[in-house]
Amino acid sequence: MRVTAAVVDELGGRFHVEELDLDEPGPGEALVRVVASGICHTDTITRHGDLPMPFPAVLGHEGAGEVVAVGDGVTSVRPGDHVVIGWPSCGTCRNCRDGEPRYCARLGEALCGGGRLLGPRAGQSALRRPDGSQVHSHFFGQSSFSTYALTWADALVVVPQDAPLELLGPLACGIATGAGAVLNTVKPAPGSSLVIYGAGAVGLAAVMAARLSPATKIIAVDRHPSRLELAMEFGATHTIDASQADPVAEVHRICDGPADHALECTGVIPVVRQAADSVGMLGTCVLIGGAPAGAEFALDHLTTLWGKRIVGTLGGSGRSETLIPTLIELHRQGRFPFDRLVRFYDLADIETALQDSHRGEVLKPVLRIKD
Repeated sequence: MRVTAAVVDELGGRFHVEELDLDEPGPGEALVRVVASGICHTDTITRHGDLPMPFPAVLGHEGAGEVVAVGDGVTSVRPGDHVVIGWPSCGTCRNCRDGEPRYCARLGEALCGGGRLLGPRAGQSALRRPDGSQVHSHFFGQSSFSTYALTWADALVVVPQDAPLELLGPLACGIATGAGAVLNTVKPAPGSSLVIYGAGAVGLAAVMAARLSPATKIIAVDRHPSRLELAMEFGATHTIDASQADPVAEVHRICDGPADHALECTGVIPVVRQAADSVGMLGTCVLIGGAPAGAEFALDHLTTLWGKRIVGTLGGSGRSETLIPTLIELHRQGRFPFDRLVRFYDLADIETALQDSHRGEVLKPVLRIKD
């Protein structure tokens, strides 16, 4: 079938919109008419080479839409279902079987292999130009910067028909990553303290989730006063302007010592060290932000030896079919107002959306995609 998609032709290239041919769904696959797709920092770093996606390619991994067709053997979804397109996984490796599909042993291939992960056409792209030349597909299993996405049916999360579908795509990655880091990875204990470095979309989602926890100190750190103001509205008990004060010293002052938990949402290497230094013995520093490929950081050996934990989290950990419906219901109840982070753009304006995001003018750009 013919689709309209935003394509990147080469490493570092610009997105441009063109018509492509997309395969019909095969065994285990589903075809989704994409209503909207969030733009994530990962899309930006991928086109610049920090994830090894082959080009030309269609990116996009925060898609939501309506199932329009399914392949043989699919029983988990049916045409007419409203869905968020979750991450792909093999379903058979040890981590998948243990309930951690975001850490699938075939994760690299699943996210940026450029083709299908599973099925009789595994490894093959689903996209071609009208002249027959290949365009790589299945970025994070979906390539949702397109009017339609072909995905593995088991990755789809069915959502209520009355949920605001155009808002829900970011729950597949960015928003779920921040919230899940708190709810699934940190799990704050009563009275605990938590500091969040970076008050972008991921960090502010973490603030919203922390407000739902029994943590009593929720500290947001950023260089933009407007974002710190939002953090206070969303549940932060304290804020630190990193351009005006030493954030580590301020965290220790606010907490009368180290914090229990730190979430690093920027991917900026010096900030990683600040986050790690903000927690003490038996404290946990969670790495969330995407640093450039090959980036390294150093820690003090002795203080890390004293029970400090440095852990990474992908996509908020846990399972999409549990986390995403939970966040939708919390939003419906007015307890997780992530819609306030969103600004909508048309697919043709994808480069404008990326530039606005890079300049900090928008927290979570979302592309409305019209068939």
